[in-house]
Amino acid sequence: MRMIDLSIPIEMGVPSDPPELLPQIEYLDHKSMVPLFLSTFPGLQAEQLPDGEAWASEMISLCTHSGTHMDAPWHFASTMDGGRPARTIDQIPLEWCLQKGVKLDFRHLEDGRVAMPEDIDRELERTGARIEPLTIVIVNTSAGTRYGEADYMDRGCGMGRDATLHLLSMGVKIVGTDAWSWDAPFSFTRQRFAQDRDPSIIWEGHKAGRDAEYYQMEKLHNLEAVGSHGFSIACFPVKIKDASAGWTRCVAILDQETGT
Repeated sequence: MRMIDLSIPIEMGVPSDPPELLPQIEYLDHKSMVPLFLSTFPGLQAEQLPDGEAWASEMISLCTHSGTHMDAPWHFASTMDGGRPARTIDQIPLEWCLQKGVKLDFRHLEDGRVAMPEDIDRELERTGARIEPLTIVIVNTSAGTRYGEADYMDRGCGMGRDATLHLLSMGVKIVGTDAWSWDAPFSFTRQRFAQDRDPSIIWEGHKAGRDAEYYQMEKLHNLEAVGSHGFSIACFPVKIKDASAGWTRCVAILDQETGT
């Protein structure tokens, strides 16, 4: 079995989010944790520890939307499916998180472009990939290779409302992108809104969840390493009670039969 990691690490010093949302990690090494370790076992001396070391640990200040993560319908709105209470990340059906995958290669679409249903259909026709109920669809954009660079948040195409609903009409429940957002970069949306003053274009792909339940992964990585199909995806989010998102280690599992 061959697996490909489609996730980015949670780390400091990378311009992966707005500054106020960047992760903060305090690394506590084996030496600095000795006092706490000794207090747990009264009478124990530091020189009695192998190499004088205790455990290592980390303290993290982290947004649920940091790193590779999965958004739940609660992130998009308080309701879904036209009025039902929106589900939080701890309520996702686990069977949805291990399914066949299909990749849409939209690297050729210019930055800021809002992908439409016809873009999806053309790509499926080109590759011969088939989307069936519960297929996990991932979108490879031009943002993928820009992770870690200052322009990452402004790169890649986005998936519009119509494109999102098109996927959901085929029975898709989980989608993902290697861009910062499922929607087009905010910098491009701001420009369009300033010109047309049409609020419906703001976060339109996300807001499709008000009409149909779905979950979306953002800040995937290394999508260039998988083909259009011939793989499964495992993407179980961390179970955070009542949360709008959960960190996710997304992995592609290549089919042994095709080897792709």
